[in-house]
Formats: sequence, structure tokens, C-alpha cells
Amino acid sequence: MKFYSVSMKQWVENLSNVASEFQIFAPILQNDFLDYELITPDNIEQIIYNTAKPTTPLKAFFFPVKENVVIDKKADKQRVIIGVPSCDLHAVNLLDKIFLDKDFLDIYYKKNRENTILIGTDCYKITDSCHCTSYGLNPYPEKNSDITLSIVEDIVILNVQTEKGEKFLEKIKDAEFKEGIAAEDKLKEKRDAVIQELDSKNKELPDAERTRKGIESSVDEVWKEYAEKCVSCGACAAICPTCHCFLLIDKENFEKVKNWDSCQYPAFERVAAGEDPLGKIYERLKNRYLCKFVHKPDMFGEIACTGCGRCIDACIGKIDKNEIILKICK
Repeated sequence: MKFYSVSMKQWVENLSNVASEFQIFAPILQNDFLDYELITPDNIEQIIYNTAKPTTPLKAFFFPVKENVVIDKKADKQRVIIGVPSCDLHAVNLLDKIFLDKDFLDIYYKKNRENTILIGTDCYKITDSCHCTSYGLNPYPEKNSDITLSIVEDIVILNVQTEKGEKFLEKIKDAEFKEGIAAEDKLKEKRDAVIQELDSKNKELPDAERTRKGIESSVDEVWKEYAEKCVSCGACAAICPTCHCFLLIDKENFEKVKNWDSCQYPAFERVAAGEDPLGKIYERLKNRYLCKFVHKPDMFGEIACTGCGRCIDACIGKIDKNEIILKICK
């Protein structure tokens, strides 16, 4: 790993100089929503750094909402995604195990992963629903990023972690980029403060193992209670960084389209003769939690929740995932 430090002004200037060579996406605040936007010299100074979770989960860049899987797409410019939070970077562990399995390789996912440079950032500001530390994650990049980016006192600290990251930085750095890490003690202070805030806010929330046991031993009455507010919209799955279910839809002219699907949709598991093991809303709701904390760990060694809290924010019925977990674990 190599560290570089540079002023924010110089970082913006150098990044702007290469904006035409890459597709660069970064978080920008619009109408109270923080989300990824294509970066140009016109909006480059609007990038929001070190703030928790853009609305769109990282998976959408590798596994689009809708994708034609018959037409061989031409290679785009190399893509750079700045501002990826730790919760989304951890989600890549599970997505890679699923889509890059040698026996069931998704070539489109693989192309998208290989063509993307990920620049992860610390979360200095969190939202009410953030709870990554409850599941053993830290609110700063630890894996799956090519470069990590932290800002301390208007100094951009870059930690190069992969060859892809090194090649990208070679394109943009100049004499103003100094080797070494600036303000290391202050960076640690910021990180420790965010961890303390998350731990304090979520001190009653069980960890993944206790959550698993609670779900496995839960009674249907709890799920029926919360299912009364569920409208089966699938927002929780769409916004989740790890949910990956999809449909393959055959269309005219031999077109085959891969579309996101959700276990919360009616008829998700319906089979021949109309049989449906998840025919009731409460059964689908419980199944979602079983998938996250039981089935995925058993199959892939990864829990399918990174504590981002997007499902809590997106739920039309105002169903609070953490409230359910606290209830069943008591």
C-alpha cells in the first residue's frame, strides 16, 4: 500500500484534468438526496466527501436494474466511482462470490467489475439508520477498494491498494502529491469518534450471531404484526447493497433481459399448479431476514446485511428492520 497527500484544491484540479478520459461518478447532493452523478468539470466541486451512503447502492454499477444479456456490449471508458462507503464495499464480498463463481460466471458482472476503479471513503457523517459496527464493520474502507480517500483539514489522503488504483493515480498525480500520510493522528481521531457514535447509538442492537438465533427461534406472530404494514413494493430489496435476485425475461428478436426481482413481490416463489411457499406477506417478510442472516452465511460465509440502513429509509410502510430484530431477540 502507498499513501499520498495533496491539497483539496490540487486534487480537484487534477481530477478535472482527466474527467474526459474516464467515466467518473461521485456523490452530489440534489433535493436533499445524496446520490452518484456523472462528474464533469462543471460539477466537480459539488462532490460530497466522507458522508454516509449515497442513495443508490454500489451494486447498480455492476448489476444494473435492467440489462440485455444477449447483445455483446462494446467496452466503455474505464469507470471511476468516488465516495463508496464501507458498507457497500463489504457487500462486494457476497456479490463477487455469487456472480464470479467459476461454475456460474456472470460475464457481464465480471466485465463491469474489471472496468471499474473503486475509491472508497470514510464516513465522518452518519445517518439515523446507519449501524455497520453492529455487524463488525468499520465506517471506513477496509477491503475491495482500489484507492481509499480521506480528508483531514483540507488535505486529501489517498491510500493506493491495488494495481488498478496505482495506474489511475499515475494518470492524475503530479509533484504536488506528496508520498506519505498527512495528519495520521487526526484521521484516527475522526474514525474513532464515528465508531463511538455508531456504537453508542446502536448499543442495544444484537450482533449478527444473536440476530440469527433470534430469527431462527422467532414466532410467526411477530412477522404477522409487521407484515400488516408491508405493501410488497420491493423497495427494501432494490435499495439493499447485497440483494441480487433477478428475472430473465425473453422478448422478441431473441432478446433476453435481466431484471431485478424481489422476494417481497407476490408470486416470487410460485411454482407449477399455483403452489407458493411464500404466498403470504408475513412469510415473505420473514424469509428476507432468514436470507440475510441464516441462508447466505450458510451458503457463502457472509451475512447479507452490512448495516447501511437503506431498507429502513426506503420502506413505504415505515417498517424498521432494527426494531424487528430487537423485538425477536428479546
